[in-house]
Amino acid sequence: MRILHISAECFPVAKAGGLGDVVGSLPKYQRAEGHDSWVVMPAYDLPWIRNHVFETVHEGFTHLAGTWFAYAIRKEKQDTLGFPLYVVDIPSRFARPGIYVDPASGYGYWDEFERYASFQIATLEWIRSFEVKPDILHCHDHHTALIPFMTTSCPQFEALIGVATVLTLHNGEYHGSYESGKRFLLPYFHPEKAGYLEWGGRFNALACGIRTSWAITTVSPTYLKELMHGNSGIEPLIRQEAGKARGILNGIDTEVWNPATDPFIAHAMPARSFASGKLANKQALCHEFNLPADRPTFSFIGRLVREKGADLLPDLFMRFLERHEANIIVLGTGDPELHHRFSHMNRSHSGFFEASVQYNERLSHQIYAGSDFILMPSRVEPCGLNQLFALRYGTLPIVRETGGLRDTVVDIGEEGGYGIRFARFALDDALHAMERAWDLSQDPTRLARLRKRAISLDFSWQASTRRYTELYQSLI
Repeated sequence: MRILHISAECFPVAKAGGLGDVVGSLPKYQRAEGHDSWVVMPAYDLPWIRNHVFETVHEGFTHLAGTWFAYAIRKEKQDTLGFPLYVVDIPSRFARPGIYVDPASGYGYWDEFERYASFQIATLEWIRSFEVKPDILHCHDHHTALIPFMTTSCPQFEALIGVATVLTLHNGEYHGSYESGKRFLLPYFHPEKAGYLEWGGRFNALACGIRTSWAITTVSPTYLKELMHGNSGIEPLIRQEAGKARGILNGIDTEVWNPATDPFIAHAMPARSFASGKLANKQALCHEFNLPADRPTFSFIGRLVREKGADLLPDLFMRFLERHEANIIVLGTGDPELHHRFSHMNRSHSGFFEASVQYNERLSHQIYAGSDFILMPSRVEPCGLNQLFALRYGTLPIVRETGGLRDTVVDIGEEGGYGIRFARFALDDALHAMERAWDLSQDPTRLARLRKRAISLDFSWQASTRRYTELYQSLI
């Protein structure tokens, strides 16, 4: 099959979250199965794109709201990622340093709709020029959710009406919701299709994609159930379209996340000497943060935002450190108020707590390798990848039972368990979970046994890739 993934992110080119990890991995595993899978994304002004060689394969003009703009499709020449990568170059919209947010201001770009609408229109213009069309257009989140609508409703793209479309919801909290007049910026569409574009009295790209795609997927089975009955704002629509929906659990790229060969960590951790490698990486991590290596080490990696439960962390950590001598490490960026609170804690809890307010891929790998526990107290977690990365390195996850965290982490109180779960999003519940982890840290024999179980787990992309293949085949 010929599969074209259309996405706003692709690791390591551009990544803000799990979307980038998925799009940077799934095509590689699909190609290993014999499929012709590739990725197209915007040409942001980012270091990875600047530092790699691209060749122009297509150029053209198209329009948004009747205003013509030039675009170019450029292919990365060396196929560095293990699959063909194409970028859509629209300088007036994407020659900027951030993906979604202006790094200088911390705010999203004012023309978000125009940016991603022009990206999708240019992508479809390019695809309709193909002699042999793709079998599948696999769209990811609201940034590409207008593609199923335009291929079925716009005469301009009627040559693509027979190409199957799949929309994956990586995070249903973000809809691409705008004032209803935005629909007039799109290419002409059949007037009777206008209702597909609206949800709750506004233009809603995600709702449009859910309605018009041939199939929809979520990134874990539990998250699909939560979208039907939670508070994302599209519950009735998900229930209405449930017949074409599947929950397919994300995998991880076990070549990138390989403790035996990971170039980002201080010491290799092959299976035959895993325990000594784990200890050496813990010592390296604690040395980097000037923390004693003989204490249990707890970490949080991720965006410091409400959906990740990050607002719970300052009070949780301070209460925990009142009771125990432990190391706590935070890596991430987000809410400026949390930046301020963590900066204060760096001073008030020096020697026990360190927050590094940045995105740092190397450091994240070292934290996974050197920590004893990774904390994920998420309000919402469609799949979660951090817990899967951590398990590869023998770092046990402490998670709230939501979305993919529920699907992937078995509590140590259950048969075959290897992590710690808590149900309610509440300070006391999260604190109790950390207390359980502390007790476990005082039993080195049991901790070593659970680490051995954790690193034996298989959360690679192979099984998930097969499920996507089955879905594609059912459509075509």
